[in-house]
Amino acid sequence: MDQKLAPYGITLLRVALGAMWVSHALLKYFVFTLDGFAGFLGSLGLPTFLATPTVFAEFVGGLAILFGIYGRHVSLLMMPILFGATSAHIANGWVFSNTGGGWEYPVFLIAIAAAHVLLGDGALKIKSAPLLLAK
Repeated sequence: MDQKLAPYGITLLRVALGAMWVSHALLKYFVFTLDGFAGFLGSLGLPTFLATPTVFAEFVGGLAILFGIYGRHVSLLMMPILFGATSAHIANGWVFSNTGGGWEYPVFLIAIAAAHVLLGDGALKIKSAPLLLAK
């Protein structure tokens, strides 16, 4: 591994993942609206009250990942949202352009989040700490 450049590659991965979370939270809030997202959750048989905390977690967690504030821990804690997104889209097939969106995008994001957890926060972070699993 290139010890000089690897931390910047990890930073790029972290920033992209954080930006994705923030953008999806804003999409749900401004475009789909909280009521619309709650309705979507209800159509899946999930509790509609999860809409607001999910959007809040996506926004705040995304900012934490983006700026490298315990980002790898936040990625780990937010994986259940990605597993939920995968289950919501699994029946729609592989390609996300399918009606209702496919499952490959949330699964790809699970892989990115897992890589972030394993690799750490990279360079240009505000506050990081080792995982309890490490060492």
